[in-house]
Amino acid sequence: MNTLNDGSVEVPIIGITGPARDLVLNYRSKSDKPNPDRLGMWLEITGVSGDGFSYDMYLKSVDEAAEDDAVITIDDDLKIVVPAGSVDQIRGSTIDLSEAPGGGGLFVQNPQSPSPAVGGSAASAPPPEGPVAERVIEVLNRQINPAIASHGGHAELVAIEEDVAYLRLAGGCQGCGMASVTLSQGIEVAIRDNVPEVTKVVDVTDHAAGENPYFEASKK
Repeated sequence: MNTLNDGSVEVPIIGITGPARDLVLNYRSKSDKPNPDRLGMWLEITGVSGDGFSYDMYLKSVDEAAEDDAVITIDDDLKIVVPAGSVDQIRGSTIDLSEAPGGGGLFVQNPQSPSPAVGGSAASAPPPEGPVAERVIEVLNRQINPAIASHGGHAELVAIEEDVAYLRLAGGCQGCGMASVTLSQGIEVAIRDNVPEVTKVVDVTDHAAGENPYFEASKK
């Protein structure tokens, strides 16, 4: 389904402005990938940057979309694919084209913001509590932090909301180009193996503030 009906108002998952659509179609026409007409615009949330989400946008065949991914058709010539894990936080957003001097780029206007539980500074947020949070912290302290301490890295639990654990990376992991790999292939695997109540781990680090930033500040 492309919309959510709460009984009174249908909220589209994602829209795209005309200029942004034209840019995507132009870029797709120059792609050397097989079957370019089957390439969709994929949009997913990769974490949190500052007070907004950070995103990844790329062209990929719509045939690779999973059954629970959202596939939105735009004017019969473009499909936008939102992986299932990003649908709720992207719902109501619009892909637009900035008009920055020297050439614009795509950005996401998102009326939603990251959970208040993960907003603000680490010092101002109360430590997460509860049995699930305690087990996640134990995994971080016993398995993760000793491993990433070799390059000055540190991971801390910011919040637990339902089955999602929100982490903030610091030290050598903040702004590191391998942070996403460390999170998905190391930290998330360890947490999910040891704390089955957690099915997803979200990075809320402001990587743009690190010494080697690889995320640009997201736009809402």
